[in-house]
Amino acid sequence: MPGKWFPLESNPQLINNYIAKLGFDTSLYEFVDVFSTDDWAMDMIPQPVAAVIMLYPLSDKQEAFRSQDNLCTDMGEDVWFIKQRIGNACGTIGLLHSLLNAPAPLDTFQPDSWLQTFQKECPKSLTPIQKAERLEADQQVAKLHDQATSSEENATSRGNIDDKVDTHFIALVCHKNQLYELDGRKDGPVLHGPTTQATLLKDACQVVKKFMARDPEEIKFTILALAPKGSS
Repeated sequence: MPGKWFPLESNPQLINNYIAKLGFDTSLYEFVDVFSTDDWAMDMIPQPVAAVIMLYPLSDKQEAFRSQDNLCTDMGEDVWFIKQRIGNACGTIGLLHSLLNAPAPLDTFQPDSWLQTFQKECPKSLTPIQKAERLEADQQVAKLHDQATSSEENATSRGNIDDKVDTHFIALVCHKNQLYELDGRKDGPVLHGPTTQATLLKDACQVVKKFMARDPEEIKFTILALAPKGSS
């Protein structure tokens, strides 16, 4: 059975420590907060970003738009996509979507690390369900995820395992100059049109704006960018 995990916090320090333990080299790129979809906030982020992660509220207004998505369910060996079946695992799923679709050389992970092993065992050619089955059987990542959710770096308590979670992580990536939304609750990537690695942050924020416009009174939105390491 897929089971349930504690939810991951949208916290750059915590997430960077987590992905470093998974095997990503955070001396090159790291996740940083994007404080707004306005130009001033995007101008603070070192470029080019490798991926964008959004946390958004699972409100009735958001759910009403799910059927309108332009799903790409026959991606073959194009975009790396995994189905989410573990409860509250969307944070780790969003990170996997970001890192395993990152441009070279960022998609080359630390030797003998969990990420390198998982990448080999779960190539793009596997179906999203086959990838999910491998993730569900992997006790190492379950342990690392649990350590991250119980870390002292969390701003809030992780609560109880059965607490209702009303937010969800998705990833926005550039692949072959196309912008894809990767959401493990859906059956495939969602195509949002052309982009480039250089304009990914700006184009991804346009997608974020669409989500925000659906629920203008909601404040539970956060944006993280996988950006070059260094001062902004």
